Amino acid sequence: MSQDEDARWLEWVTKQFESIAGDDKEIDLEEFKTALKVKESFFAERFFALFDSDGSSSISLDELLGALDLLIHGSETDKLRFLFQVYDVDGSGSIDPDELRTVLKSCLRESAISLPEEKLDDLTLALFESADKDNSGFITFEELKAELENFPEVMENLTISAANWLKPPEVETRRHPTPRYLTRVYWHNNSRKLLFLCFYACLNGLLFVLAMLQNMAGGTSYMLAKGCGQCLNLNCTVVMILMLRRCLTWLRATWLVRVLPLDQNILLHQIVGYTILLFSLVHTTAHVTNFVQLSQSDGRGTYQLWEYLLTTRPGIGWVHGSASITGIILQLIICLMTVCSSTFVRRSGHFEVFYWSHLSYVWVWALLIVHCANFWKWFAVPGAVFLVEKIVGIAVSRIGGLYIVEVNLLPSKVTHLVIKRPPFFHFKPGDYVYLNIPAIAKYEWHPFTISSAPEQPDTIWVHIRSMGQWTNRLFEYFRQPDLQAVSTKRLTASLRNRQHQRRTQISAKLSDNHRYCNIKCYVDGPYGTPTRQIFASEHAVLIGAGIGITPFASILQSIMYRYRMRKQNCPNCNYSWCENIKNSEMKLRKVDFIWINRDQKSFEWFVSLLTKLEMDQADMEPEGRFLEMHMYMTSALSKNDMKAIGLQMALDLLAKKEMRDSITGLRTRTQPGRPEWSKVFQKVSQENKGKVHVFYCGSPALAKIIKAQCENFGFHFYKENF
Repeated sequence: MSQDEDARWLEWVTKQFESIAGDDKEIDLEEFKTALKVKESFFAERFFALFDSDGSSSISLDELLGALDLLIHGSETDKLRFLFQVYDVDGSGSIDPDELRTVLKSCLRESAISLPEEKLDDLTLALFESADKDNSGFITFEELKAELENFPEVMENLTISAANWLKPPEVETRRHPTPRYLTRVYWHNNSRKLLFLCFYACLNGLLFVLAMLQNMAGGTSYMLAKGCGQCLNLNCTVVMILMLRRCLTWLRATWLVRVLPLDQNILLHQIVGYTILLFSLVHTTAHVTNFVQLSQSDGRGTYQLWEYLLTTRPGIGWVHGSASITGIILQLIICLMTVCSSTFVRRSGHFEVFYWSHLSYVWVWALLIVHCANFWKWFAVPGAVFLVEKIVGIAVSRIGGLYIVEVNLLPSKVTHLVIKRPPFFHFKPGDYVYLNIPAIAKYEWHPFTISSAPEQPDTIWVHIRSMGQWTNRLFEYFRQPDLQAVSTKRLTASLRNRQHQRRTQISAKLSDNHRYCNIKCYVDGPYGTPTRQIFASEHAVLIGAGIGITPFASILQSIMYRYRMRKQNCPNCNYSWCENIKNSEMKLRKVDFIWINRDQKSFEWFVSLLTKLEMDQADMEPEGRFLEMHMYMTSALSKNDMKAIGLQMALDLLAKKEMRDSITGLRTRTQPGRPEWSKVFQKVSQENKGKVHVFYCGSPALAKIIKAQCENFGFHFYKENF
C-alpha cells in the first residue's frame, strides 16, 4: 500500500471511529456490535475481546488501528493467528471439539443456515478429525494452518466482511471505455432486434414526412399534428400485433424465428407503447396550438378555444365533429395506461392495477376508429386476427372442466398447484399459461410458467410465488384449515393421487401443507417463450434466480426424459452409459444449471426433482457429465470470511465423506454467496461443447449483469418475459 493510500485509510478509520465512539472516545461492546452489524453476538464478542488488547472492556482508537492493520494489511500468518484465537474460546492455546462445535454453531446462524443438532455434530467431527493430525484430541495452531492450506482459494483473500465499514471507499479511476451499445459484440448478439428497430424507425420517419408534405397548406402546427397522427395509426396497430400470443407461438416453430426478434416481443411492445405516448403528446400539443391560432385569428375566430376542445360545434372529425373530445379522452387513457404499466407499479405488488388499466385498450381502439377517419384501414386485418385469438382463447379455456386436484404450500409463500391435464392440452418445455381461479377472482387471468414436463401425461404443475394481491389471496385461501371446495370423496381422491404419484417421474413431497382438493379453474394457453430454442442449442446454461427456476423445472425434466432415451444399460451389471447421438429432437451435448437462492428453505421447492435428475445420470459418459448443477445461497457468507471459513471447510469435508451436500441433500455442493460470472462463463467457454446459449429467468437487475457477461464471451442470451 502506498503512503497516500495508507494516509487515506488512517483518515477514514479515524472518522468512522469518531462517529460511533462515545464521549469518552472509547468503543464499548454494544457500540461494537452495532457497528459490525453481525447476526451472531458470539463473533462480535470474540472480535471485541481480541481488539481490546489491554482488557479495559473498551476499544481505543490505537487498539482499533492496530487490530485492523493486522486484518487488512497483515500477512497470511498474522490473519491465521487471529482466526485461531477466535476459535480458541478459553485461550488455552488449542481448540477442543466443544469449542469447535460452538464456533460452527455460530457460523451456521451467521450464514442463516439451519441444520439438525446431529448434523452439526457430524460437521464438527469431520473438521476436527481432519485437522487433528496427531489424534491428540486438540487442534494446535500449526495443525489449523496445515488444514487451511488444503483450501488455497480461501487463503487468497482471508478477510472479515463485517469490518468492511472500516475500509475507505474505492477511488474510481476515470476510464472512458467504449459504450456497450457501440461494441461489435453487442450488435452481433442483438442483430435481429436492432434491424427491426431500424426498420421501425425508418417506417415511422417515412410516414411522418409524407403526412407533413400532404398537409403543408395547414401551417406548421397542423403539419406536425398530421405527421404524428399518421405515425399513431401505425403504432397503435403494431402494439397489438406484438401481443398476438398464439400467432407468435406458432411463428416460433417456423424459420421466421431466425429472422424476426420474436423472443423480445415484450420489450418491443414496451418501446412501441412509449412511442405512442410521445407521438400522442406531440399530436395533442400541436392541435391545441393550432386551435389557439384559429381562435385568435382576426375576423375569423368563429369559435373560442374551449369550444374547439370540448364541443362538437366546429365540426372537426368524421363522426359528428367528435375528434377533439375523443382526442382528449384518448390522451388521458394513454397516459393512465403508461403510468399503470410502469415497473414500479407492476413490481410493487399492485399487478391488478396494471391488469385492469391495460384492459382499456378496447376503449382506445374504439375511440381511435371514431377519432380518425383512416384508422380502421390500419386496424381491420390485425383487429380481426386479435378477435379470432380472443375467441379461440375463450373457447379453449372453457372446453372441459379443469380442476386443481392437489396443492402444496412451500417455503417463502410458494403455492404448488397440480391441475388435471386435459387430453387436448399440448405444450413445450418452458411454456406458460394464463390461469383463472374463480374462487380467488372471477375475472382475473394471470400468467404463470408450467413447471412440469410435457412428458408427464396426467397433470400439469404451476409454482406461484406470493408477490401481489392475487397471489397472496391464493396462498391464504389454501392455507385455510377447511376448504369449502375440498372434494367430499376423500378416499377416491387419495387413491387417484397415489396412483398418479407412482406413474409420474417426480412425486410431490407430503407435508402438513399438502392437501388434495377439487377446485374449478380455467387455463388459457399454452404460449411459447424463448426457452423453446433450448433443444436447438449444443451447450445450454440455465440460470434461475429464486422462483425463476419454474421454467427450468419443466425443461430439465424434459431434457432428462430425452436423455434417458439415449441411455444404455449393461444387462449383466449395473453399469450404464449414454450414447452421444445428435438428432432433430435434441442437439444438446451439455447442460449447466445454476440456481441462486437467498435462503436455505427456498431450495426445498424443487429438491426432490433435482435429486431425481442427479440419480438419472449415467455412470460414465463419453464427454463428461451431461448435466451439471451449481447451487448458490446468497445469505451464506463467502468462504474467505473469517466468520464462515470453519463452517465452509466442514461442509466441504462432510460432503466428500457422505457424497451429498448437508444443506440441500444433493450431491452438488451448495456454494456460499453469489456466482462470479466471469469465472463461471470462462469455465463454460473452455469446455468447447459447441455454441453456448444462456437462458435466464429472475430479477431484471441480475439479467443486465449476466447479459453483459454473455456479450463479453459471445454467448447468446435469452430472458424469460411475459
